[in-house]
Amino acid sequence: MSKAVRVRDVVIGGGAPVVVQGMTKTDTRDVKNTLEEIARYVDVGCEIVRVAVPDHEAAQAVGEIVKRSPIPVVADIHFDYRLALEVIRQGIDKLRLNPGNIGARERVEEVVKAAKERQIPIRIGVNSGSIEKGLLQDYGRTAETLVKSAEHHIQILNDLDYDNIVVSLKASDVPTMVAAYRLMAQRHDYPLHLGVTEAGTLFQGTIKSAIGIGSLLADGIGDTIRVSLTGPGEEEIRVAWEILKSLKLRERGANIVACPTCGRLQFDMWPVTNELERRLAVIKEPVTVAVMGCAVNGPGEAREADVGLAGGKNMGLIFRHGQIVRRVDQEDMVEELWKEILDAAEEVRVGGKSSQGDHPEVK
Repeated sequence: MSKAVRVRDVVIGGGAPVVVQGMTKTDTRDVKNTLEEIARYVDVGCEIVRVAVPDHEAAQAVGEIVKRSPIPVVADIHFDYRLALEVIRQGIDKLRLNPGNIGARERVEEVVKAAKERQIPIRIGVNSGSIEKGLLQDYGRTAETLVKSAEHHIQILNDLDYDNIVVSLKASDVPTMVAAYRLMAQRHDYPLHLGVTEAGTLFQGTIKSAIGIGSLLADGIGDTIRVSLTGPGEEEIRVAWEILKSLKLRERGANIVACPTCGRLQFDMWPVTNELERRLAVIKEPVTVAVMGCAVNGPGEAREADVGLAGGKNMGLIFRHGQIVRRVDQEDMVEELWKEILDAAEEVRVGGKSSQGDHPEVK
């Protein structure tokens, strides 16, 4: 088991549930928009958020962001130790920096001393695209190189009697990323922050992230995750939760079961499922929703769900806990199903469970 690291009121590692992280895409100097973005992230399940700190103005803005953010805030620092010192003064909850990249030993000592006094953890974030030249020459761009780079930065902190550390070893190449984390987990017990860096578009990046992050989590490796996509940050968080839910590691929000459709389909199902998926992003309770397209598997699957729709010719039957509630026309399917979903979510909120059994409460 990995060590436990506390970030404000969230625990990473030590057997705690895997934590979902996000990173803002707004200009950190724009406090209003950054806080609005964080609020949207929280709505879809973000538990820790990272902000970029490229300059002193951004570092000073961190104070107001931390004060008003409902979740812990991490400062992303590169090269300039003065920015790390400033965000610490501003009350940051966690630092993401590599101590070997912020200058001479006395500068590192100053940052570590300030972080230690305030019990602020540091994530050492190694990326395959920014490995030290010496290591690249000796080992190439391999899993071993990523681990050795992390160990170099860890040693700098350990030499200063600092051990409040989280580690990430991100690569855009999935096999390299997976191999690096497995190697790190064999050698050290620091909590691991999983991610595929520069994963790409919503489609391609989701697949890469699901395979890379999911493979490691399935092996019991990883304590916190951040999905990186070229797209809205809310989508990153939704994908992260779907990975955790698919592996039965966490429960949050609705699980939608839908048939792939075939020649037996007799109603326009795709717009129904697409609209439901969009709306379900705000549902926090673990409700299972089934949308099935015909009479072969439809009624059976719909009956198994908390709320179900079994379609027929331009119509459908809505189910609740295995019982038919009513018949609806195609044009009313989404609204009528949505009413039942909201009611089912309230039922779970009050009763603490769904028809699928007890679920752990999301912190």
